[in-house]
Amino acid sequence: MSEDEIRSQIAAKEDEITKIEEEATKKEASAEKEIEAEYDAKIQAAEAALANEEKLRDEAIAKANEWKLKMKEKKSAAKDAAKEVKTLNKAKQSALKTKLKDIESEKKAAVKAVQAEIKQLNKQLSDLQKMAAAE
Repeated sequence: MSEDEIRSQIAAKEDEITKIEEEATKKEASAEKEIEAEYDAKIQAAEAALANEEKLRDEAIAKANEWKLKMKEKKSAAKDAAKEVKTLNKAKQSALKTKLKDIESEKKAAVKAVQAEIKQLNKQLSDLQKMAAAE
């Protein structure tokens, strides 16, 4: 083979490499467009779903924090209410006990007064019977 033939073959091979590179560049551009067409819509939908889920998550976190605060407030209110019920029940028992003692004292005083009257009446009766017996 001659020098010119070899140079010609080298040039042909270099042209072949250039064609392969051009075809590869075209395929790359085509593949990029094809993949973008396939995935861009899916990515946009996934990003929209992500944004929606993040929004719902943030709302849920806000509501959870709100309910945690409300729970603390209600626990405190329930504790205070239970304390008041206990205090009122004790006051009720104490007031009833005092009232019953007062009633018992009044009863004893009234009974004692009536018994004193009975004693005096019995004495008068006894005196009358003695006078009647003496006559």
